[in-house]
Amino acid sequence: MTIADQQNGRRWLILWYGIALVVVVFDLFTKQLASNALVLHERINIFPFFDITLRHNYGAAFSFLAGEGGWQVWFFGILAGAVSLGIAVWIAKIGSRKSLEVLGLSLILGGALGNLYDRATLGYVVDFILVYYDDYQFPAFNVADSAITLGAGVLLLDAFFGMKKAKLEKAENPNAVEAKTK
Repeated sequence: MTIADQQNGRRWLILWYGIALVVVVFDLFTKQLASNALVLHERINIFPFFDITLRHNYGAAFSFLAGEGGWQVWFFGILAGAVSLGIAVWIAKIGSRKSLEVLGLSLILGGALGNLYDRATLGYVVDFILVYYDDYQFPAFNVADSAITLGAGVLLLDAFFGMKKAKLEKAENPNAVEAKTK
């Protein structure tokens, strides 16, 4: 690997980790705004299906295990830290080769770190976005949750289009695809 390749690889890492950092900063900024502007469980209607509110989630997604007495905060914190570390290493290994995949991973990393920060400093995750229809409410969420969901969607798109691309390559030149897999 040449020096130019190494420098290019570092630039890509700065971009991918920079995206994760932007997600973390925007997530923490919006959570702070909601925490400063609202009282717990207060709702401000924005659209007929969308409110800003303030909720504290002591559990995982959809408040799973929220009422379990506190052990879950440590469990989910340690789990988020381990997953974040694994994703950061994964991003470094992929580098610039699979940009759609790494974009998805960067969004997930930023979201995981944003929620991890809340768990570590507050003991809960601040949620403030509420989407609903009539009497049905989707559980409140935040920017970090949105980034994780978007990142997972990007990974699914990448996997789908990657499979399509592999099928096209195999149809065009079956011997070349078999050689790549060996």
